[in-house]
Amino acid sequence: MILTVCLSPCIDVNIEVDSLSVGMSHKIINKRIFFTGKAINVAIGLGRLNAEAFATGFMYEGNGHQFEQELHREGVPYKFIWSSGRVRENYKFIDNKSMLTEIDDISQELSAEKQSELIELISQFAKSSEAVVISGSLARGMQPSYYREALSAVPSGVLKVVDTEGDRLFEALKCGVDLVKPNIEELERTFNRSFRTRAEMLSACRELINLGAKRVLLSLGKNGAIITDGKKSYYCKSINVAMNSTVGAGDGMVAAATYALTKGGDLKEILRCGVAAGTAAVTSPYSTSFLKEKYEEILSSLKVEEIKSNA
Repeated sequence: MILTVCLSPCIDVNIEVDSLSVGMSHKIINKRIFFTGKAINVAIGLGRLNAEAFATGFMYEGNGHQFEQELHREGVPYKFIWSSGRVRENYKFIDNKSMLTEIDDISQELSAEKQSELIELISQFAKSSEAVVISGSLARGMQPSYYREALSAVPSGVLKVVDTEGDRLFEALKCGVDLVKPNIEELERTFNRSFRTRAEMLSACRELINLGAKRVLLSLGKNGAIITDGKKSYYCKSINVAMNSTVGAGDGMVAAATYALTKGGDLKEILRCGVAAGTAAVTSPYSTSFLKEKYEEILSSLKVEEIKSNA
């Protein structure tokens, strides 16, 4: 079983309008609602790969039951720590010039008691898990050290996978992490500097390895991804596909890469599976995950090349 831990679920409301002007009335052309959260998306992706996934994390009584319905439809079992309040709602407005305007909600605060309850739940389920995936932001008022506390509840021998950035990532690495998956923007924010060349990117990945990561899978968006363990490094170029939605693309990459890792895949296999799932996810406009058929189609066409040390 692969346990996924969602620390901050959200509802993404994507709205298409003809134009967007401050102070004016607008009519909606199209509206899509996604019940999401990075680790929830990962669980759904794992389920679509026929992996045994289990979702946990925080959930809110006001509108959280819709997440249960989504997971039930996907056949993913779950158990949440429930709190009063509502899941945050993020709004994305897209106009006829493809300009994106985002309005992000704030999360509810969580009591120390609820935070401790989730740690206990992670400890309970991690004992029967091959891997634990923890990803995403934290609820309002939570400290970055919660990542370290949560991972400390995972028994030795269980694979740890993390998808986060900044201080949360640094705290997680104190526990030793088998795989981290930043994208290039997250990596730049984490180190507060820009990376223009492949050599600069790999150097930053090696810094994460020195801090406690065994493998770093760096997403480059439509340009594919890089993976390294500090000794060997590989690059996989994505293929050109119709991009219908970027929601959940990174989470699809985490799902497939984690599944490959649990099956004993080497760096090249983890990378290839991750890129295939991330690419397949952007072709699906009505879901936060990918279709298995599309994933397999893309996977068969991907090639991995080794990055020489002087690259």
